Amino acid sequence: MAYEASTLGYGIYDESVAAGIECHILAPGKMPSARKDRKKKTDERDAQRIFEIVRAYALAGNELPGIWIPDHQTRDDREVVRGRLDAAQKLTGLKCQVQTLLKRNGVVKPAEAGDSWTQRYRLWLKGLCIKPGAQIALQSLLRQIDGIEEEIKLLDQAVEQLAEGERYKVVVGALVRKVKGVGLLTAMVYVTELGDLSRFNNRKQVGSYLGLVPSSNESGEVADHKGHITREGSARVRKVLCQATWARVAHDKEEAVVYQRLVKKNPKHKKIAVVASMRRLGVLLWHIGLAAQKEAGTVKEQAA
Repeated sequence: MAYEASTLGYGIYDESVAAGIECHILAPGKMPSARKDRKKKTDERDAQRIFEIVRAYALAGNELPGIWIPDHQTRDDREVVRGRLDAAQKLTGLKCQVQTLLKRNGVVKPAEAGDSWTQRYRLWLKGLCIKPGAQIALQSLLRQIDGIEEEIKLLDQAVEQLAEGERYKVVVGALVRKVKGVGLLTAMVYVTELGDLSRFNNRKQVGSYLGLVPSSNESGEVADHKGHITREGSARVRKVLCQATWARVAHDKEEAVVYQRLVKKNPKHKKIAVVASMRRLGVLLWHIGLAAQKEAGTVKEQAA
C-alpha cells in the first residue's frame, strides 16, 4: 500500500508495517501528473493515481517516488526543533501585526524611541496612548510577544539539551565550530531534517534533496532550459541555510568574495547568487557532518 506524504505523518506507515504490510509514503511533488489532472484534483483521482503507481511498482518494477522514512528517535527530535522554528515564526508575525497597527493609526516612531524592538522601543510602545480600541489590541499583541519570547527561551534550552546528547553532540559541535555563520539552531535543523547523512552518495544528491537545484526542460526538440529551483525537500532547511548564508556573506571575507563573484555573473538576478551560496553551504555541512558522524560511529542503517 501507499499514501501521499501529508499531515498524517508516519502513523499509518508504522501500523501497516507492524501488520506485515509493505507500505510506502510517496512524495507529492515527485508524482507525475498531467496539466489537466492538476486542474481537476479530487480524492478519487488522487487515489486512482496512487493505485496506478503502486501497481506499476509491484508488477513492472517501476521506481516509486517515495520519501525517506526516518527512525522514531529522529521524528521525535524533529518535534523539538520544529517547535522552536514555529515559535520564531509566530513572534515575527506578531511584531509585523504591531507595526501594521501603528501604521493604521497614523503613529510615527520618534527618534528617541530608538531602533525597533530594542528595550527603549518596547518601553515606548507600552507607554503609547492611542485610541481605546487600538490601545487594547496593541497591549494584547505586546503580551503575546512577551509570552512567545519566554517560550522561545524554554525551547532554546530544550534544543541545546538535545544537541548535547550523544546522538548529536559530535556532529553539531563540528558544524558550529568549523562553519562560520552556522549556529546551534541551524546545525540542529540541518541534522534532524536530513537524518543519517550517509544515505547521500554525493553533493548532487544533497543539493537535489534540499530542493536547491534548478528544474529543467529538455524533452523533444526543446533546448536545455533551466528554470527555478525545484524547492523539493524541507523548506525549514532552506530557510536556515538562507539566514546562515547572509551571515556568512556579512562576516566571512572569503564567502563574501565568492558571493560577489557570483553576483557579477548575473547582476540583475542576485537571488541566483544567494541560492548558489545556499547550495554550497548545504553541501559543505554534509561533508563536515558526514565526517563527524563516521568519526563518532553514529552512522546507522535506517529505514528507507
